Amino acid sequence: MVGWAIAVHGGAGVDPNLSPQRQEEAKQLLTHCLNLGISALRSNASALDVVELVVRELETDPLFNSGRGSVLTANGTVEMEASIMDGTKRRCGAVSGVSTVKNPISLARLVMEKSPHSYLAFSGAEEFARQHGVEVTENAYFITPDNVGMLKLAKEANTILFDYRIPTTGKCAGVESPVKMNGLPLSVYAPETVGCVVVDSEGRCAAATSTGGLMNKMSGRIGDSPIIGAGTYACELCGVSCTGEGEAIIRSTLAREVAAVMEYKGYRLQEAVDYVIKHRLDEGFAGLIAVSNKGEVAFGHNCNGMFKGCATENGFFEVGIWD
Repeated sequence: MVGWAIAVHGGAGVDPNLSPQRQEEAKQLLTHCLNLGISALRSNASALDVVELVVRELETDPLFNSGRGSVLTANGTVEMEASIMDGTKRRCGAVSGVSTVKNPISLARLVMEKSPHSYLAFSGAEEFARQHGVEVTENAYFITPDNVGMLKLAKEANTILFDYRIPTTGKCAGVESPVKMNGLPLSVYAPETVGCVVVDSEGRCAAATSTGGLMNKMSGRIGDSPIIGAGTYACELCGVSCTGEGEAIIRSTLAREVAAVMEYKGYRLQEAVDYVIKHRLDEGFAGLIAVSNKGEVAFGHNCNGMFKGCATENGFFEVGIWD
């Protein structure tokens, strides 16, 4: 038997001038979610159950960009996406374009367990949710004053906003702002996708990721979070959840790459994370959390700060934003 381990994130790329109050709110939420996961693991819950439990909690709180706190599309609506993966048999489920489901991560698990498919999107995902009695709500539930204000800023600037708290000048990984995505300038950079990875005491790994995507994104845009192997991946060796510039994460198949270099190069978990962050993102910015079947935990990012936390069965507990 191995010792269990859990890691959680609320996005990579953080304003160094983020107010102390906001930093404390983020750390408190991550601490709460870790404690929730720890309690479940101590009660012998499976890794899969724990990642769903923790991400549901993050989706319910509007602090980060998922569920209740999802950013708005150019049309002023939400199009949420999520995925979950069970490493023991490499089973997975994913959804995107969801606009009424309170907890997209649980819908993703239902897709994995109750459908013949791995991925459902838009009206098909919504219909599947209704068929299985998933809790839904009006779109207004997701439209918070903060996100309405951010969308207004984005439209005025005629650009995509990742998050309004990031200044338009400064450096991210030594690169002068403004940050660009696919060659186009972004006003700000601070994705706040959420995710959780767990290895339980039986050595079973699982991963889950959920997001609202990009503020002012085109309707129909799908990022890395629901794409297995890009934003989320779990296998016998590890579980990985990514956050950041979705297009770069997709191109690099970032989550799967961590498992691949462990499998084919024989790297330990942190070595694998460091390798893919350095060699697979090209000019993109991203971060990730990972656990291994040996009870290891690892983080990696190439931008300024990451909302993250982890805990292990031997008593280690850490929540932070900066390196």
